Amino acid sequence: MVVDDSRAMRMILKRILTTEGFSVSEAGNGREALDVLETLGAEDTTPELALVDWNMPEMNGLEFIKAVRGDARYGDMTLMMVTTESEHSQIVRALAAGAHEYVIKPFTGDGIVEKLDLMGLRPESRIA
Repeated sequence: MVVDDSRAMRMILKRILTTEGFSVSEAGNGREALDVLETLGAEDTTPELALVDWNMPEMNGLEFIKAVRGDARYGDMTLMMVTTESEHSQIVRALAAGAHEYVIKPFTGDGIVEKLDLMGLRPESRIA
């Protein structure tokens, strides 16, 4: 799942994830993402990964991460913050809230793939 208020950023991240073998759902903010999770959960297809922007209207990325971490149904979901927020205190807050990784924009496709590898989320990295 890609959660970002920028349609262009969602397209970029979706392309990277699709190339790596993921099917991708999208949301324009945290509130919309929670609605998508409800729908997908009803279909028993909860995403294993969410790439989340920090700065979004209605519900920002940090609030979304806290909401996801507060719901046991999503306990196995891996959360990666992908944002322009680069202050150390912001990174600490996101990780403390339950994000597994933190990527600062601008990023490269290779940088995202490296993070997926680190977390064991690429099909190739799962083979051991």
